[in-house]
Amino acid sequence: MHRDLVNKMIEHKHALLFVGGIATAIVGKKILESQTTKDYAAKGMAKVLTCKSDLEESIQDIKDNAEDIHSDAKAAKKDAVCVDISAEEAEE
Repeated sequence: MHRDLVNKMIEHKHALLFVGGIATAIVGKKILESQTTKDYAAKGMAKVLTCKSDLEESIQDIKDNAEDIHSDAKAAKKDAVCVDISAEEAEE
């Protein structure tokens, strides 16, 4: 009896796949239209935007720190060049 049922299912597998696809689409539509799904999506999007904002702030801080380090290094190099010239003039 079970073999007959399995054999009939195998014979009509395309029809079963079609019906399964329709059932999946209907269930998926119901899930996507539910208020709970919309609430979770809104909360998830809010978290993503918060993370994006935090990341942008962190990146800006890194850029500012890098610019400060670059300026300090440039000033230190300029001071070193000035010191070297002054030391050579004093020796002469």
